[in-house]
Parts: sequence; structure tokens; C-alpha cells
Amino acid sequence: MDWQTSEDTVPSAFITEANVRSVLGRPDVTGAWREGDPMGNRLFVSVGAVELERGGAIPGVRVAYETFGELAPDRSNAVLVLHALTGDSHLVGPAGPGHATAGWWAGLVGPGKAIDTDRWFVVAPNVLGGCQGTTGPASLTTDGREWGSRFPFLTIRDQVAAQAAFADAIGIDRWAAVVGGSMGGMHALEWAVTHPERVERLAVLAAPPVASADQIALNSVQVEAIRMDARFADGDYYEAEEGPYRGLALARRMALLNYRSPDELNERFARSWQSGVSPLGHGGRYAVESYLDFHGNKFTRRFDANSYISLVEAMSSHDVGRGRGGIERALARVTARTLVLGIDSDRLFPVPDQRRIAELLPSTIDGGEAVVINSAFGHDGFLIEDDAVGHHLARLLSI
Repeated sequence: MDWQTSEDTVPSAFITEANVRSVLGRPDVTGAWREGDPMGNRLFVSVGAVELERGGAIPGVRVAYETFGELAPDRSNAVLVLHALTGDSHLVGPAGPGHATAGWWAGLVGPGKAIDTDRWFVVAPNVLGGCQGTTGPASLTTDGREWGSRFPFLTIRDQVAAQAAFADAIGIDRWAAVVGGSMGGMHALEWAVTHPERVERLAVLAAPPVASADQIALNSVQVEAIRMDARFADGDYYEAEEGPYRGLALARRMALLNYRSPDELNERFARSWQSGVSPLGHGGRYAVESYLDFHGNKFTRRFDANSYISLVEAMSSHDVGRGRGGIERALARVTARTLVLGIDSDRLFPVPDQRRIAELLPSTIDGGEAVVINSAFGHDGFLIEDDAVGHHLARLLSI
């Protein structure tokens, strides 16, 4: 769900020698944005303390965000776009100082595009617990040190509570639309259940109503890969010479296998070798191994291990029916006109998840049906298939 790097906006590709050279050397202890780094296009707003579902609060929360387009005088054209696990506020724009990668949804957001910034004022915040400017484990707390192991457990609801406080802080009482995919789709759905009066339209892309045992299991092994790295130091590694980059890279490699479809990997790589050296006992590598290693190593240069754990565990907490009498009763609260979209090759959040949401919502734009797009790219399809996804988002926003 790394929506910002080239492997997720184009089909998987062989790794070149230039690719390998670009990630030589030890990465920094954390890839988080930190105080003193270039701000890039980020804006910041303080939202005060955020009360947590399990009790307690995070004091002095700050949210990093970016905006695109102009806010109407009556504030009626604001669209909230919520990112996936390893995304951030850099929705559109080039890589540069403060932004390690180019914007992650430039194919869908901009003048004349599906989310037309000539019409809509688009707001993209970094999530609570993230590592690109919003308060998270790598942020400094009141004692001047990073939160590290002291950062509290978060749920999807906690993150939406922070987003609601953020909306208040920037003066948006009601969103013309809330749009999110994957983890962002969890947030979008939770917005519409918790704050139905604040959401006019809703787009839930490739996300479930509740994290299943299978999905929790996939998350748990990624978390354990990080925790088993000796340099993780129980989360207090920020002052060390080396961070837990090996564990984080392994977690990333595991995740990539869930984001792409088997058919795409087989078609792209088959059993090809990375070089002329045989992998059959001669020290060579299969091309798909090099693909996973490169993107795992690249990822450690722009993400934080503690944030990864915090966000993955929040995803495992996702259950819109918890404490609300079940999923059916929870989704009955939603008043927004809704697009529910799935990808036929998605093995992370498969189509039955989206169909369950669509069947239980009071008002979908397709009469209780989920839109299912055809894609070879698995879960990542909703960020690669610009034409198909853009067509359906435009339908929603035209209503």
C-alpha cells in the first residue's frame, strides 16, 4: 500500500543495476520527516489533545496536510482524500525537498481530472501515527524526545477522531465527499458511520467493513518481522547508529506480495533470473526476489518502523460494528451517497468485502451493488487503473 512509489503506479518491473545502486549504503535510523527537514508543500495545524478509544489521550496533536484547488466562499466544495498505509499528504506534485517521492494520485486529482480541482477543494492529511509530519512515534513529545515505545496504541476510530478535530481546525463542517482506499477506505467508512451529518458523498475503495482473521494474520507477521530485528530495541532506536531497517524491509516485502496479484507477478517475472548467475545453488537470484528486495530496501529510506507497526495494528482494529450492535446496524447510520469499489484480483481485501458494505448501506449509487473493476494488478489496481477508477469517482461527484 505504498501509494507513492513507482512500483505501485506502473506494472512491476525488473530491477536494473541503476536501481540497485540507488539504495546502496545504510539507511538513516528512520525515514520519517523530522523537525528541521524541508517542509515541502506541507501545511500544519494543531488540533489539541485527541482522546483515545481505549482511554487516555495524545496531547498536542499536530496534523500535516496539503490542499489542492480553491475553497468556495460557502465552504461547500471540500473533498477529503485519505491515504493508505504508507501514503501521506503529498497527493499531487513532484518529488523534491521535503517529499521523497512524487504525489501518489496525480492521475486522478487535478484540473479536469476525476477529482477536478477546478471545482473541488481537495484536502489530504497525513494520518495520526504516521511519519510524514502528523504526530506519530517519531515525533517529539513534551520531554523533547521521540515518543518511541511510549506512543499509545491507536484504532481506526482514534485516527478519524483526529481527522474530525483537524476538519474543525480548518473550518470544514461538512465534506462534499470523503474518499479513501485500503486503510483510507477504512477511515472513510468510519467517517460516514461516526459523523453521518458531515459526509455528503462517500467513496470506499478496496476496503472491508471489518478486518478478518486472514487480514489480521497478514498484519501480525509483518509486525513481528520488525520486532524481531535486534536494532528495533523495543521501539527506542532513534538515538542509535542503526535502526531496524532489515526488519522493516522484510515487512515491506511481505506486504508487497499481498498488494499485487499472482498473475501479474507470474507474467512479469516467471522464473527468470536477475542476472546470468544461476539461482540453482550458484548464488544467483530470481528476478522476483530482486524486485522484492529492492522495494523493501527503498521503503526503509522514507518510512519509520514504529509508524509501520502503529498503522498496521490500527488496521487490524478495524470493525465498524464494534460497540454498535454489529456491522449491519453501524452501516445503517450512513446517510451519504456512496460509491463502493473493489478489484477482481484483490487478494488482500477481496470483492466479497466490498459487496458486504454495498448490500448494507442505505444509499449506494449502484443500488446496493459494489462496482468491481477488472485489473491484473491486485489490490494496487485502484491506484493504477486511473481510467476505470476515475470514471466511477466522477459519477459519484457528479451527483
